[in-house]
Amino acid sequence: MQGMPRYDLCLAWNWEYDADFAHLLEAACVRRSLSFLHITPENLEVIEAGLNCGEITFTALLDRASEVDARFHRLPNWGRVHKIFRINPRERADWTYDKANMHPVFVRHGLKMPFTYILPSYDQKPVIPQPDLSRMGKSFAIKPACEGGGIGVILEAVSWDQVLDARKQFPDEKYLLQAHVATPTLDGHPAWFRVLYCAGATYPNWWDPHTHAYARVTAWQRARFGLQRLSEIPRRIAALCHLHLFSTEIALAQDGYFLIVDYINDPVDLRLQSKAADGVPDIFVENIARRLARLVELKRRPA
Repeated sequence: MQGMPRYDLCLAWNWEYDADFAHLLEAACVRRSLSFLHITPENLEVIEAGLNCGEITFTALLDRASEVDARFHRLPNWGRVHKIFRINPRERADWTYDKANMHPVFVRHGLKMPFTYILPSYDQKPVIPQPDLSRMGKSFAIKPACEGGGIGVILEAVSWDQVLDARKQFPDEKYLLQAHVATPTLDGHPAWFRVLYCAGATYPNWWDPHTHAYARVTAWQRARFGLQRLSEIPRRIAALCHLHLFSTEIALAQDGYFLIVDYINDPVDLRLQSKAADGVPDIFVENIARRLARLVELKRRPA
């Protein structure tokens, strides 16, 4: 198998809006003389056959498909069995994006979050006693533990009946009830942030939880408003979750505490802001692509 093709990085993707990120990542790899392979639904069976019979192999895998497409499940499993370097290993990502898993971990390590109740799944316990909702303030958020992209989230719930209805939407998931966070306005922005993390670097953004619109936090704003913790907190999260790429949502409360309101998101939505109103600033996506290529370069093994 001396002539067996070895790709430095394989990107598995199946979402049409990942195309821009996929091409940016490929270009970043080419600049570092790294070979790159797209794995999509169109060529998945051929690639799997090549892997299984030893016709091809790869050094690193970034899987952005298997979470939502069962056809891709064998690919990260192959990488795990063959000890391939996997960016955001699927089993680790599956565990960490469960908010009910990460909440006690964050508490143990001194990370601050809004006051939260964690409820068992409806399937596990259909009837539960009502907790003291007076501790939640005038309104609170209802969040399924394992959904992303705002799916199933009620941002401004006010009643226990809403909780009872919500638990039935994803009956196999735990639910979080999270106290509302009042934030000050800084430089015309509510002090609500979404921060992307990639291989040690952080990319902080002002973020509107209703429109999901991003705006870069500038160096001036970071210094003027003391926002340095927007970099410190994601790095602390990375040390706990051991993911290479994720996003997290942080709010600055009126009392000056930075609170993690949405814990770990993976896969990260990397649509370009130049193409979508709620996309990520292009320069951040480009930088993430470069950092991932550099990460693969450091992990590359001789063929």
